[in-house]
Amino acid sequence: MHEAPIISVRGLNVFYSDQQALRDISLDVPSRQVTALIGPSGCGKSTFLRCINRMSDLVDSCRVHGEIRLRGKDIRERDVDVVALRAHVGMVFQKPNPFPKSVFENVIYGPRIHGMVASRAEAQEIVETSLRRAGLWDEVAHRLHAPGTGLSGGQQQRLCIARAIAMQPEVILMDEPASALDPIATAVIEELIDQLREKYTIIIVTHSMQQAARVSQQTAFFHMGDLVEAGPTAELFANPRDERTRNYIAGRIG
Repeated sequence: MHEAPIISVRGLNVFYSDQQALRDISLDVPSRQVTALIGPSGCGKSTFLRCINRMSDLVDSCRVHGEIRLRGKDIRERDVDVVALRAHVGMVFQKPNPFPKSVFENVIYGPRIHGMVASRAEAQEIVETSLRRAGLWDEVAHRLHAPGTGLSGGQQQRLCIARAIAMQPEVILMDEPASALDPIATAVIEELIDQLREKYTIIIVTHSMQQAARVSQQTAFFHMGDLVEAGPTAELFANPRDERTRNYIAGRIG
C-alpha cells in the first residue's frame, strides 16, 4: 500500500503582476524522500518552492491560485498560521545566511521565539542534536559562542540547515543549497541531504542535473512555467517521456 503524499499540489497557478510564472501545476511529494526540481533558469522552480511555505506571500505583486495540501490541510486557507507553517516547512536558501549571532544563538533562535525551550539544558540539547544532524557538531563544538558568520561557506550552509532542523520541521525546502559552495563543500551537503531524508521530506531546487541524479528519489522537470513531467529520478533521466525533457537532459535547452 502506498503512503499518502505528504504534500499534494493541484492546479497551482502563480502570477507576478500580469506575468504568469506557473501554469496549472499538479504534483505529489512523497514523504521522507528527496524530490528534485530541475529546469532552465526562470522556469518557475523557485516560485514553486516558495509557495510551499508561503514565502510567496511576501512578494506584493504575487498572486497564487490552486491547492497546496500539507498532510491533507490546504496551507492557503485563512485559518492557517503562516509562522507555524514556516516552522513546519523549513527553508535553506542559495547563499548561506546565518544571523549575525553566535553559532549557538543561530540554532536556538527559532525554538526560543516559538516557545519550544523550557530550560538552559533543553536549549543545549536542541543545539547539539541539530548540529549533529547537520553534520557540523564536531567542527563547531568548541566554538559555539563564536559568530556563525565566521565559519566557512560550507559550514555556514550546514549551520542554516541546523537552524531549520532545530524547529523540528517535517519538510525542508532547499533552493540551490550548494550553488555558492566549492566541490568539496557541495559533496558534504549532498551526503548530508542523503542522511536527512531518513527523518525529513526534502524538496531541492538544483540547476545541476548530476546533483539531482545523485541526491533525489523523485525529479520534476519544469520548463517555462509548466511542469513537463515528474517521476522516479532514475526513470526520468533514463527514459524521459517528453521531448522537452529529453532535450534538456541532453543539454540542447537550458
